[in-house]
Amino acid sequence: MAKYLVIVESPAKVKTIKKFLGKNYEVAASNGHVRDLPKSQLGIDVEHDYEPKYITIRGKGDILANLRKEVKKAEKIYLATDPDREGEAISWHLSKALKLEDKHVYRISFNEITKNAVKTSLKQAREIDMNLVDAQQARRMLDRMVGYRISPLLWAKVKRGLSAGRVQSVALRIICDREEEINAFIPEEYWTLEAQFAVPGEKKALTAKFYGDEKGKRTIGSREEMDEVLKKLEQEQYQVLDVKKGERTRKAPLPFTTSTLQQEAAKTLNFSTQKTMRLAQQLYEGVDIKGQGTVGIITYLRTDSVRVSEEADQAAREYVQTSYGEKYVAHSGQECKGAGKIQDAHEAIRPSDITRTPVMMKESLSRDQFRLYQLIWKRFTASRMSSAVYETTSIQIGAGDFRFHVSASRIAFEGFMSVYTSEEDEKGENNVLLKSIDKDTKLTLKELEEKQHFTQPPAHFTEASLVKALEEQGIGRPSTYAPTITTLLGRRYVVKENKNLYITELGEAVNSIMLEAFPTIVDERFTANMESLLDKVAEGSVEWKAVISNFYPDLEEAVQAAEKDLEKIQIEDEVTDVVCDLCGRNMVIKYGPHGRFLACPGFPECRNTKPYLEKIGVACPQCGKEVVLKKTKKGRKYYGCEDNPECDFMCWQKPSSEKCPECGGYMVEKGNKLVCAEKQCGFVKEKQKEEQNQ
Repeated sequence: MAKYLVIVESPAKVKTIKKFLGKNYEVAASNGHVRDLPKSQLGIDVEHDYEPKYITIRGKGDILANLRKEVKKAEKIYLATDPDREGEAISWHLSKALKLEDKHVYRISFNEITKNAVKTSLKQAREIDMNLVDAQQARRMLDRMVGYRISPLLWAKVKRGLSAGRVQSVALRIICDREEEINAFIPEEYWTLEAQFAVPGEKKALTAKFYGDEKGKRTIGSREEMDEVLKKLEQEQYQVLDVKKGERTRKAPLPFTTSTLQQEAAKTLNFSTQKTMRLAQQLYEGVDIKGQGTVGIITYLRTDSVRVSEEADQAAREYVQTSYGEKYVAHSGQECKGAGKIQDAHEAIRPSDITRTPVMMKESLSRDQFRLYQLIWKRFTASRMSSAVYETTSIQIGAGDFRFHVSASRIAFEGFMSVYTSEEDEKGENNVLLKSIDKDTKLTLKELEEKQHFTQPPAHFTEASLVKALEEQGIGRPSTYAPTITTLLGRRYVVKENKNLYITELGEAVNSIMLEAFPTIVDERFTANMESLLDKVAEGSVEWKAVISNFYPDLEEAVQAAEKDLEKIQIEDEVTDVVCDLCGRNMVIKYGPHGRFLACPGFPECRNTKPYLEKIGVACPQCGKEVVLKKTKKGRKYYGCEDNPECDFMCWQKPSSEKCPECGGYMVEKGNKLVCAEKQCGFVKEKQKEEQNQ
């Protein structure tokens, strides 16, 4: 009979770990959390020292009953939940739910599900770390307070089941701020100039870019400036003034953290953050490898550390030396340094065994599992390899006072790039022409090619760039990025089109309410500071209830103030002049999960609904009919003609009734300015004060 019981979170781990431990051990799963705050109420006793009220999660009764039976049989119980704060909290909840106070209970954790790691963890069994548990309790209670006190207000204001969240609301604000920045952006004109030169003794031409003059770099901002430069260049002789040859190195990348894995998988594999985490979880929990059984092939996937254990580091260097040669191994002093605080219990995401190459694993993995494993394997292997070395050549060409530049590079030693390259890595070019050019070489101009450009607005957020922004600002933790983005998309506050995230009308409405009523909650610095406080709770330097008791009174005051204001500005259904086709009543504007729509006030007798098309008081530039505010199928706002599809006019920015005085085209609103929609015209003017105040 089994003497020892090991409790893990996921059923997928049971079979793998049982195989490592043998007959004396029974392994069972809790299927994640077993206790939580009740869904029907706040679940926090604010009158009595903010004591949380935990209940058994619905549906977990049978699981707990089975675990209690196993507990009775066991001499020792090992709680082997995930190696992070949430895992620590689950272990604590299990000890309470199973009443393990009088039992021999130990907490074990392992960063990878391998025989060696699991057996080592048993030798290093410890007590539950209450500092980590308290940090997780504080996070859960803060999130509950924000969600349960603010969401009902949004319900009252926008009229359907909306939600607010401590991290979610800040992420929404960040996306909204970027959208405003893009909408207010006014392109600026600039020109570039390339010259083609004939080089003595060479068949191919040399291409150089205009740099500026002897005083330094110069930007050409208009056609007139360009014509002036071209006129002067007609008279000049071209000569090489300087040739510099050099060398530069490109350091190997750090191994993946949760954030960088999500970003890279989004960029190179086109995976959503949710998909990346799901696949990584499968690779961590274990896959069936032919001849070896079920084994976890990567380390724990929720981490903000780039630390690597000595054994894994040594194994990787030996693998690189054997497979690539001594000169490809990174110097032992070249250790990776991570930004910010790192919990030493965690490691970077890496293969649990570097000798399991992607090629060997291909048959045991699904296509997407293989692609993600290959990315993780290559990145970790590259992180233990030496820097890539480039040979560089830079040429300065003089034409009177003007200067042209040519620069080229080629890889002299691939180093880590023989295994791993990312989008940012320069491929380098070997320009054979450069070898035959020396200082004072006379060049013959063959052709000058000028091009007009316009500056581009900031890019819309993608899932990858949003994760990067959240991480850089210290908002949320590795485990929160994917669920935060999933919630924003699921609530339709944000839509995704071609990787880009766009704010919807609903998202704008929720964000404006949060900014007005709860500016602190959506303040990036406040949220980042809260994460820092939770870190201090985990270290044991701050009392967890102190964090809660400092936060709740201010939140409650803001909620009560907002409730009063909401009563004053309660929105009644706005009656329109659109007549219901079925019963003849004037239809009203309603709010739904996807924004505004027209509905018959005779509901439920009459259930007629129509899309709501808001007229903006501007005539269509193409046909003269009304321009209306519309939405794409996914909920993104745009402006189009009411006579669509007969008239195909559409515009992402709000058109103005004012015509462009320069070209007669229509103008669009960008912040507090009116800009001609015709790029080549580029006319800009300030909006009238009356318009700005509307």
